[in-house]
Formats: sequence, structure tokens, C-alpha cells
Amino acid sequence: MKTHRLYTGPDGHSHIESFDLGKKPDWAKGLPTTQISFREWPRGEFIDWHPAPRRQFVIILSGQLEIGLGDGSKHVFGPGDARLVEDTTGKGHTTRVLGNDPVLTATIPLAHP
Repeated sequence: MKTHRLYTGPDGHSHIESFDLGKKPDWAKGLPTTQISFREWPRGEFIDWHPAPRRQFVIILSGQLEIGLGDGSKHVFGPGDARLVEDTTGKGHTTRVLGNDPVLTATIPLAHP
């Protein structure tokens, strides 16, 4: 299973990398979290440039979200995609709901180490 990480690079811009969940065996043991919340994003919603409010996993349960980066690239995520969002500094990213359906996400903030 592929998981994605959204992070701030040394250039101050957000970047996305994909990695194999199997390469993170410590994650199978569990990660400290603080809560879980669910959000329904209405179709057509767009959030302009913003950094993440904290380190968190965002898992898409239904619908499609597009994440825009400072280099002009756009990345589409759909049901079952999990993103570790760590771009808490810099310009951040944009978020757009694609298609005619709302998006349902589960957000799980990571506890501070």
C-alpha cells in the first residue's frame, strides 16, 4: 500500500513523496494520536494557500481531493488514500474538491513526541 507525505522542503514550499507502508514497520505498532475527526467537504470547495495546522494523517473515505503545490503540480487523492501532512511552515498547499460529489475525510492529529 502506498502512503503519501506532504512536507515543507528546504525551499519553503510543500512537496509530496510516496512511500511503501511496509517500509514503516514501527507504524504497525501504533502511533500516538490525540483524536480523530471527520469532515464532509462540499463539492466545489476550494481552500487557497495554507500550511497544515499540525502534523496529521488525512485519509479520504469518499470523493476526490486535489492538492496543489507551489511548483504548479496538482495531485489527486481518492478513497483509501492516506496522507501524512507535515507542511506546517512555508506557503503550504491548496485544496480543492473535484467532481460532483462531496469528499469525506478522517483526520488524525499526531501527538507531540
